[in-house]
Order: sequence, then structure tokens, then C-alpha cells
Amino acid sequence: MTLELDIVSIGMVTAVGLDAPSACAAMRAKLDGFQETRFVGPGGGWLVGAPVPLPRKFTGEKRLAHMAAAAILEAFEPVPDAHGTAALILCLAEEDRPGRLAPEAARLAARIAEITGIASPYRTRIVAHGRPSGHVALDQARRLLADRSVPYVMICGVDSYLAGLTIDHYLAERRLLTPDNPNGFIPGEAAAAILCTRPGGGTMRLLGLGLAREPAYIYNHTDLPLRGDGMTAAYRMALDASGMEMRDVGYRISDLIGESYFFKQAAIASLRLVRGHHGFQDFWSPAESLGNVGAAVVPMTVGMAITAAKKGYDRGDPVLIESSGDDGACGAMLLTAGRMPRRRVAA
Repeated sequence: MTLELDIVSIGMVTAVGLDAPSACAAMRAKLDGFQETRFVGPGGGWLVGAPVPLPRKFTGEKRLAHMAAAAILEAFEPVPDAHGTAALILCLAEEDRPGRLAPEAARLAARIAEITGIASPYRTRIVAHGRPSGHVALDQARRLLADRSVPYVMICGVDSYLAGLTIDHYLAERRLLTPDNPNGFIPGEAAAAILCTRPGGGTMRLLGLGLAREPAYIYNHTDLPLRGDGMTAAYRMALDASGMEMRDVGYRISDLIGESYFFKQAAIASLRLVRGHHGFQDFWSPAESLGNVGAAVVPMTVGMAITAAKKGYDRGDPVLIESSGDDGACGAMLLTAGRMPRRRVAA
């Protein structure tokens, strides 16, 4: 039973564009959506965030539902046959994150179905692990497709850190980027969707996927040293599944949000696996333009890779996409656009 899958189409709603072509063009041009928000930061100044400029002033669950629905409908446009036959996997914020805009996932899913008009016979699945949710969702999607349970799987991530209780929590933890804290992230929000199907009909193919857990995660209170064990294991699983080595990777896209912990984790994982000579490996992150978009980041990075491959500005093939959560969950995957990858050469 093959566990590969193809990505057919994408959709995005971001602070720098309300569809995938405009969002990817803006991120390629290094534009950002950062602006002062209505939240007060330390010292009384306005906190900088990256809100999505929706045409209407929706808030809370309704805001997330409309963002997700727009991304899903954009992904359905090139494949109208999938509308009504695709299973939906929703990627959402961690269940223990304070201030989630949509604490009742089933109600959010029903609201999205109402807006999109989707009448899928398949039950909507919920993956609420924050940033790594997309990797977990892809693992579920490839199993659904492999046993021919469904013809298509729509994975949609939607999230927002721009909520009062969420801001208060991360300010108290000194996790946000402020004038007195350079080691923090900018709160953002976004929705992104990818439509998956069995191998043979897509723009990019999933070659390998790895899921692991980091014991020395950012909130660990046992003072374990960060060795990057979790991300290294995730990389290794994805590389082994695809029959490649780290030096075969063309470039990487990461969910790095601006905190040094995650930069160190990504660097250590690469250093522990690279052997022999390899060319320059570029390193992209949507956080440079959007801040921390939480559970939307993995479908977002897949969309970035697909758009770059289509337009010819990608930095190699295959691309390695990684994500990790505050609880130590780590995910990695290898995607190819179908061009001849750089294979291992005997030393």
C-alpha cells in the first residue's frame, strides 16, 4: 500500500493577500502585513501584529470560519469535481491555548460547511495541535487515500493569535516581540488549504513524512539541553521514506516564528544529518511576512512550495518542510515537483 499523495490545488487568506497568487507574490517580494493592533503592549504602546484585512469586520469564530471558507473555495476552483466528494481535515490551535477564537471545533466546522456549501458525506476530522497540525493531517490524508476511502482530502488550517486572552498569555510568558523583548514572535492570523488526491494527478507529490517529539521542548522544566532529537528524528523518517539524504534536499521551508529556540532546533537537526558536500540550501519562512499564523502554517508552506515550483523560482527539488510545536511535537516532509532530484553520489 503506497502512502504517497499528490497536492492538486491550494488556497490562502493572509495579511498580505486574500488569495494564494497574491499572498505568494507578496511573500516572494518580502512584503509584510505588520501593523499596530488594538492590543496594548508593555509600556503602553500598541502591539504589532499581522491581521488579515477582511472586507467585513468579522470577529471570533465567525472570522475564522470565513477565512477558512475562502481558502477552501479557492482550492476547489480548479477541481470542481472534488466539491462534495472530498473529506475535510481541519487544523486548529492547540486545545490548551488560552483565548482560542473557536473553542468548539465541531461548531466551527459546521459553520464552514454552511458558508462553503460543502455537503461531503465524510465526517470532518479535527487536528488541534497548533503549527504541526498540518503534518499530522497529511499523515491522516495519505492513509485515507491509500485505502481508497475517499477520492480527495481537503486539509485546511486556520488560526489567529490576535485575541485578548491569547495576547495576555504570551505577553506574560515573554514570547511576543516587543521593544523590550527581541526574542519573540509577532502574532498573526491566516487560513490556508491544500487539496490532496492519490498519486498521479497533482502538482507536487509527498515523498516522505516524519513525526516525532522533542523531549527538551521550549516549556520543559527539567532543564534538558536542546539536542534537536525530535526534529532530527522527523527529518530522518521523511528522508528514509523517500530514499534520500539531507544533502539531496534542494531547499527548506520552516515554520520558524522568530524565537531563537526554534532557529537552534532547525540548525541542529540539519547539522546532525548533513554528510558530504552539498550545494547552498535556501531557507524560507512565511513568518517573515505574516508573523506566527499557528495551525495555518503547514498548508501555507506547501502552497508556497507549489507556487514557487509552478513559477520557476523554487530553489531546488525536493523541498523539505518542517514544523514544531510548543509541546515538542515535530513534523517534516519531503515534496517533489517531479523534476529529477539530486540523488546521492557514491563517495
